[in-house]
Amino acid sequence: MEFGIFAGLHTREGCTQAEAFEEWLGLAQLAEDIGIDCFWLAEFHFRPRTILSAPLVLASAIAARTQRMKIGIAVQLLPLANPVHLAEETATLDHISKGRLILGIGRSSFIDAYQGYNVSYQESRPRFFECLEILGRAWGDEPFSYEGEFNTFHDVNVVPKPYQKPHPAIRIACESRESFALMGKFGFPILIRHQMPIPELLGLLGQYRDEGIAAGFDVPNNVTLQVPVYVAETSERAREDTEAGVRRDREILIETARRTGDQEAFERLSRRPVSYDDLLQRKGLGAYPNPLLFGTAEEVADRIQEYQEELGITGISMAVNPGNIPNERIVGSLHRLAEKVIPRFR
Repeated sequence: MEFGIFAGLHTREGCTQAEAFEEWLGLAQLAEDIGIDCFWLAEFHFRPRTILSAPLVLASAIAARTQRMKIGIAVQLLPLANPVHLAEETATLDHISKGRLILGIGRSSFIDAYQGYNVSYQESRPRFFECLEILGRAWGDEPFSYEGEFNTFHDVNVVPKPYQKPHPAIRIACESRESFALMGKFGFPILIRHQMPIPELLGLLGQYRDEGIAAGFDVPNNVTLQVPVYVAETSERAREDTEAGVRRDREILIETARRTGDQEAFERLSRRPVSYDDLLQRKGLGAYPNPLLFGTAEEVADRIQEYQEELGITGISMAVNPGNIPNERIVGSLHRLAEKVIPRFR
């Protein structure tokens, strides 16, 4: 089981952006020191509560400060990128990290990012596929030309070439139901969230594998699950530290979805009231999506094991700052995770 930290670089009320960068860079160093396998960086745009709009830049800073831990992008929004520029930057980062880069790619459902970049969200899927094709050519050893619907390049030879051969490790985010079968034909490992009932998610993972096999790939089960994780001394302390912040964050997510026109997310989040206890789902994976893995080390480890047994996941990407709890509590949670949870899966 690969254990990673998912960083959205959310800012705290009353703190400066400079302080937020310092805190998260410190958590990246701590992750390296305690044996976390990968530090995943999101990509958000035009959102006052998060400062992570340039994940490749931050990934370079983390790569320069660490030696062992992989640095992942979760995810790079391909429809918003210039594919040749992205090929250059990722190849450079791959060298700086000495092959520790994992490039997670996706489209995102956050429509405000597309609005800000003046890119039609309706074009996001064909732009994604076109960018992915160009990346593959740009990382190659020979100059290439390309004429597509959105991009045209003539006799381009990207320098440097990636450190990893033939290119950096790639993982594809599968969020919408139709994306599982569509992305399966590429044969890459995938990033998922628990956004639908487990039986349905299992069926979609089956579609992903079937499409990969049909495309000629040997498709091992290689799935990373993103989920909030917080390890406290007691169940009661876990609730005390997180409940108010989780409720506030959920309200903000609903309002953001409404404001930006993300109808799918708005309906999913506001369809019915969900209690904090429903989200915890202490016994069994339950019917509610987006559960919270909060509790003692034993409780959290048991929940991760359930996911491993039910879905066959091979990695977990942990959002470790639920509700903006104090930094010293996050540090304590990470130490308990490293000392009491991760060893169960080694």
